[in-house]
Amino acid sequence: MYPYENPDDGVTVLQMNSELQHAQLELLSAHCATHQLRLRYSADDLALFGRRDVLRKSAEAASALNEFYSAIEKKVPRTTPDPGSSPQPSSEQIEQAVEWLASFLRAQREHYLPAARSIGSQHRASMLPYFSSALFDRIRIVELHGARIPVPEFFAQARALGFEPPEISHMDSLTFIDVVVFNEQLTERSLFHAFVHATQIQVLGLERYAELWVRSFIKTRAHFTVPLEVHAFSLASKFLRPTPERFSVEDQVLRWVEDARY
Repeated sequence: MYPYENPDDGVTVLQMNSELQHAQLELLSAHCATHQLRLRYSADDLALFGRRDVLRKSAEAASALNEFYSAIEKKVPRTTPDPGSSPQPSSEQIEQAVEWLASFLRAQREHYLPAARSIGSQHRASMLPYFSSALFDRIRIVELHGARIPVPEFFAQARALGFEPPEISHMDSLTFIDVVVFNEQLTERSLFHAFVHATQIQVLGLERYAELWVRSFIKTRAHFTVPLEVHAFSLASKFLRPTPERFSVEDQVLRWVEDARY
Protein backbone atom coordinates (compact mmCIF):
# COMPACT_ATOMS: atom_id res chain seq x y z
CA MET A 1 0.00 0.00 0.00
CA TYR A 2 1.39 3.41 -0.96
CA PRO A 3 0.72 6.38 1.33
CA TYR A 4 -1.07 8.41 -1.36
CA GLU A 5 -3.17 5.63 -2.82
CA ASN A 6 -6.68 6.71 -3.77
CA PRO A 7 -9.04 4.00 -2.51
CA ASP A 8 -11.71 5.07 -5.03
CA ASP A 9 -9.76 4.40 -8.20
CA GLY A 10 -6.79 2.39 -6.99
CA VAL A 11 -4.27 4.79 -8.49
CA THR A 12 -0.94 4.58 -6.70
CA VAL A 13 2.09 6.82 -6.64
CA LEU A 14 3.96 4.02 -8.40
CA GLN A 15 1.50 4.03 -11.30
CA MET A 16 1.49 7.82 -11.46
CA ASN A 17 5.28 8.00 -11.71
CA SER A 18 5.33 5.25 -14.31
CA GLU A 19 2.93 7.26 -16.46
CA LEU A 20 4.96 10.40 -15.78
CA GLN A 21 8.15 8.69 -16.99
CA HIS A 22 6.37 7.50 -20.12
CA ALA A 23 5.17 11.05 -20.84
CA GLN A 24 8.68 12.36 -20.24
CA LEU A 25 10.09 9.91 -22.79
CA GLU A 26 7.58 11.11 -25.39
CA LEU A 27 8.50 14.72 -24.58
CA LEU A 28 12.21 13.96 -24.96
CA SER A 29 11.56 12.43 -28.36
CA ALA A 30 9.59 15.50 -29.44
CA HIS A 31 12.28 17.77 -28.01
CA CYS A 32 14.97 15.95 -30.00
CA ALA A 33 12.97 16.14 -33.24
CA THR A 34 12.34 19.86 -32.69
CA HIS A 35 16.00 20.45 -31.86
CA GLN A 36 17.00 18.91 -35.20
CA LEU A 37 14.41 21.05 -36.98
CA ARG A 38 15.82 24.16 -35.31
CA LEU A 39 19.36 23.26 -36.38
CA ARG A 40 18.41 22.79 -40.04
CA TYR A 41 15.85 25.54 -40.66
CA SER A 42 15.35 29.11 -39.49
CA ALA A 43 12.13 30.27 -37.85
CA ASP A 44 11.52 32.54 -40.85
CA ASP A 45 11.82 29.63 -43.31
CA LEU A 46 9.44 27.49 -41.26
CA ALA A 47 6.93 30.35 -41.00
CA LEU A 48 7.11 31.07 -44.74
CA PHE A 49 7.24 27.58 -46.20
CA GLY A 50 5.99 25.22 -43.50
CA ARG A 51 2.52 23.73 -43.69
CA ARG A 52 0.22 26.12 -41.86
CA ASP A 53 -1.95 23.44 -40.33
CA VAL A 54 1.05 21.48 -38.96
CA LEU A 55 2.69 24.63 -37.60
CA ARG A 56 -0.52 25.76 -35.92
CA LYS A 57 -1.22 22.38 -34.31
CA SER A 58 2.41 22.04 -33.19
CA ALA A 59 2.41 25.52 -31.63
CA GLU A 60 -0.90 24.86 -29.87
CA ALA A 61 0.36 21.55 -28.47
CA ALA A 62 3.63 23.11 -27.29
CA SER A 63 1.80 26.01 -25.64
CA ALA A 64 -0.60 23.68 -23.84
CA LEU A 65 2.25 21.51 -22.57
CA ASN A 66 4.20 24.55 -21.42
CA GLU A 67 1.19 25.88 -19.53
CA PHE A 68 0.55 22.50 -17.88
CA TYR A 69 4.10 21.80 -16.75
CA SER A 70 4.81 25.41 -15.77
CA ALA A 71 1.84 25.31 -13.40
CA ILE A 72 3.20 22.12 -11.84
CA GLU A 73 6.73 23.51 -11.61
CA LYS A 74 5.49 26.45 -9.54
CA LYS A 75 4.14 24.01 -6.96
CA VAL A 76 7.32 21.92 -6.68
CA PRO A 77 9.31 22.99 -3.60
CA ARG A 78 12.90 23.98 -4.30
CA THR A 79 15.36 22.22 -2.03
CA THR A 80 18.47 23.67 -3.62
CA PRO A 81 19.24 27.08 -5.06
CA ASP A 82 19.22 27.53 -8.82
CA PRO A 83 22.63 26.66 -10.22
CA GLY A 84 24.76 29.48 -11.53
CA SER A 85 26.82 29.45 -14.63
CA SER A 86 28.64 26.16 -15.11
CA PRO A 87 32.43 26.16 -15.17
CA GLN A 88 34.26 25.22 -18.35
CA PRO A 89 36.46 22.13 -17.99
CA SER A 90 40.08 22.13 -19.06
CA SER A 91 41.34 19.89 -21.87
CA GLU A 92 42.87 17.60 -19.25
CA GLN A 93 39.53 17.31 -17.43
CA ILE A 94 37.75 16.51 -20.69
CA GLU A 95 40.25 13.75 -21.44
CA GLN A 96 39.74 12.40 -17.93
CA ALA A 97 35.96 12.41 -18.38
CA VAL A 98 36.26 10.53 -21.68
CA GLU A 99 38.46 7.93 -19.99
CA TRP A 100 35.99 7.63 -17.10
CA LEU A 101 33.06 7.07 -19.47
CA ALA A 102 34.85 4.52 -21.67
CA SER A 103 36.08 2.60 -18.61
CA PHE A 104 32.60 2.64 -17.08
CA LEU A 105 31.03 1.21 -20.24
CA ARG A 106 33.63 -1.54 -20.41
CA ALA A 107 33.30 -2.42 -16.72
CA GLN A 108 29.49 -2.54 -16.80
CA ARG A 109 29.58 -4.74 -19.89
CA GLU A 110 31.72 -7.28 -18.04
CA HIS A 111 29.52 -7.01 -14.96
CA TYR A 112 26.20 -7.69 -16.74
CA LEU A 113 27.37 -10.06 -19.48
CA PRO A 114 27.07 -13.29 -17.40
CA ALA A 115 23.36 -12.58 -16.79
CA ALA A 116 22.61 -11.42 -20.33
CA ARG A 117 20.56 -13.25 -22.96
CA SER A 118 20.05 -12.97 -26.69
CA ILE A 119 17.20 -11.07 -28.36
CA GLY A 120 13.89 -12.90 -28.65
CA SER A 121 12.61 -13.93 -32.07
CA GLN A 122 9.67 -11.49 -31.99
CA HIS A 123 11.84 -8.39 -31.48
CA ARG A 124 14.43 -9.73 -33.89
CA ALA A 125 11.84 -10.07 -36.65
CA SER A 126 10.47 -6.54 -36.20
CA MET A 127 13.85 -4.82 -36.13
CA LEU A 128 16.00 -6.98 -38.40
CA PRO A 129 15.20 -4.83 -41.48
CA TYR A 130 16.93 -1.89 -39.78
CA PHE A 131 20.04 -3.59 -38.38
CA SER A 132 22.53 -6.19 -39.56
CA SER A 133 22.04 -9.80 -38.48
CA ALA A 134 25.63 -9.73 -37.17
CA LEU A 135 24.63 -7.04 -34.66
CA PHE A 136 21.71 -9.16 -33.43
CA ASP A 137 23.98 -12.15 -33.04
CA ARG A 138 26.41 -10.14 -30.90
CA ILE A 139 24.15 -8.03 -28.68
CA ARG A 140 22.86 -9.36 -25.37
CA ILE A 141 20.21 -7.86 -23.09
CA VAL A 142 19.45 -7.75 -19.35
CA GLU A 143 16.13 -6.67 -17.80
CA LEU A 144 16.35 -5.40 -14.21
CA HIS A 145 12.55 -5.23 -13.77
CA GLY A 146 12.47 -2.05 -11.70
CA ALA A 147 15.94 -2.20 -10.21
CA ARG A 148 18.24 0.60 -11.29
CA ILE A 149 21.69 0.70 -12.81
CA PRO A 150 23.92 2.21 -10.10
CA VAL A 151 25.15 5.75 -10.57
CA PRO A 152 28.78 5.70 -11.78
CA GLU A 153 31.34 6.37 -9.08
CA PHE A 154 33.06 9.01 -11.20
CA PHE A 155 29.93 11.19 -11.01
CA ALA A 156 30.95 12.12 -7.46
CA GLN A 157 34.41 13.06 -8.70
CA ALA A 158 32.88 15.21 -11.43
CA ARG A 159 30.67 17.01 -8.92
CA ALA A 160 33.67 17.60 -6.65
CA LEU A 161 35.28 19.43 -9.57
CA GLY A 162 32.18 21.62 -9.96
CA PHE A 163 30.51 19.81 -12.88
CA GLU A 164 27.03 18.31 -12.86
CA PRO A 165 26.94 14.94 -14.70
CA PRO A 166 23.91 13.75 -16.69
CA GLU A 167 20.90 12.32 -14.90
CA ILE A 168 20.75 8.62 -15.73
CA SER A 169 18.21 7.33 -13.21
CA HIS A 170 15.26 8.09 -15.52
CA MET A 171 16.75 6.41 -18.60
CA ASP A 172 14.97 3.28 -19.81
CA SER A 173 18.22 1.57 -20.68
CA LEU A 174 21.96 1.97 -21.03
CA THR A 175 24.06 0.44 -23.79
CA PHE A 176 27.33 -1.02 -22.55
CA ILE A 177 29.00 -1.64 -25.93
CA ASP A 178 27.11 -4.81 -26.91
CA VAL A 179 25.21 -5.46 -23.67
CA VAL A 180 22.00 -3.48 -23.16
CA VAL A 181 20.62 -3.19 -19.63
CA PHE A 182 16.99 -2.13 -19.16
CA ASN A 183 15.96 -0.40 -15.94
CA GLU A 184 12.31 -0.83 -16.82
CA GLN A 185 10.45 -3.36 -18.92
CA LEU A 186 11.83 -3.76 -22.42
CA THR A 187 9.82 -1.97 -25.11
CA GLU A 188 10.22 -1.72 -28.87
CA ARG A 189 11.16 1.95 -28.57
CA SER A 190 13.78 1.45 -25.88
CA LEU A 191 15.25 -1.58 -27.65
CA PHE A 192 15.53 0.25 -30.97
CA HIS A 193 17.09 3.26 -29.23
CA ALA A 194 19.66 1.00 -27.55
CA PHE A 195 20.48 -0.73 -30.84
CA VAL A 196 21.18 2.65 -32.44
CA HIS A 197 23.75 3.32 -29.70
CA ALA A 198 25.28 -0.12 -30.24
CA THR A 199 25.58 0.70 -33.94
CA GLN A 200 27.16 4.07 -33.17
CA ILE A 201 29.75 2.39 -30.95
CA GLN A 202 30.41 -0.23 -33.63
CA VAL A 203 30.98 2.44 -36.32
CA LEU A 204 32.83 5.01 -34.22
CA GLY A 205 34.72 2.78 -31.81
CA LEU A 206 34.24 3.05 -28.06
CA GLU A 207 36.83 5.77 -27.41
CA ARG A 208 35.55 8.04 -30.17
CA TYR A 209 31.95 7.47 -29.09
CA ALA A 210 32.84 8.38 -25.49
CA GLU A 211 34.74 11.48 -26.62
CA LEU A 212 31.88 12.74 -28.79
CA TRP A 213 29.35 12.10 -26.03
CA VAL A 214 31.40 13.95 -23.39
CA ARG A 215 32.31 16.93 -25.58
CA SER A 216 28.71 17.37 -26.75
CA PHE A 217 27.33 17.10 -23.22
CA ILE A 218 29.75 19.79 -22.04
CA LYS A 219 28.36 22.09 -24.73
CA THR A 220 24.67 21.37 -24.24
CA ARG A 221 24.53 20.37 -20.53
CA ALA A 222 21.58 18.10 -21.32
CA HIS A 223 21.85 14.48 -22.44
CA PHE A 224 18.86 14.65 -24.82
CA THR A 225 20.52 17.37 -26.92
CA VAL A 226 23.76 15.40 -27.35
CA PRO A 227 23.73 14.55 -31.10
CA LEU A 228 24.36 10.86 -30.42
CA GLU A 229 21.18 10.84 -28.33
CA VAL A 230 19.25 13.07 -30.72
CA HIS A 231 19.94 10.64 -33.56
CA ALA A 232 18.86 7.64 -31.49
CA PHE A 233 15.61 9.36 -30.46
CA SER A 234 14.81 10.51 -33.99
CA LEU A 235 15.48 7.10 -35.61
CA ALA A 236 13.38 5.35 -32.95
CA SER A 237 10.54 7.77 -33.69
CA LYS A 238 10.79 6.99 -37.42
CA PHE A 239 10.69 3.29 -36.60
CA LEU A 240 7.48 3.70 -34.58
CA ARG A 241 5.53 5.74 -37.15
CA PRO A 242 2.13 4.27 -38.16
CA THR A 243 3.61 3.72 -41.62
CA PRO A 244 7.23 2.91 -40.75
CA GLU A 245 9.98 3.98 -43.10
CA ARG A 246 12.51 1.25 -43.87
CA PHE A 247 16.13 2.33 -43.55
CA SER A 248 19.53 1.03 -42.53
CA VAL A 249 20.60 2.41 -39.16
CA GLU A 250 24.24 1.75 -39.99
CA ASP A 251 23.91 3.81 -43.19
CA GLN A 252 22.26 6.60 -41.21
CA VAL A 253 25.08 6.59 -38.64
CA LEU A 254 27.75 6.57 -41.36
CA ARG A 255 26.06 9.54 -43.02
CA TRP A 256 26.09 11.52 -39.76
CA VAL A 257 29.76 10.64 -39.29
CA GLU A 258 30.62 11.82 -42.82
CA ASP A 259 28.66 15.05 -42.29
CA ALA A 260 30.34 15.61 -38.88
CA ARG A 261 26.92 15.89 -37.23
CA TYR A 262 28.01 14.05 -34.08
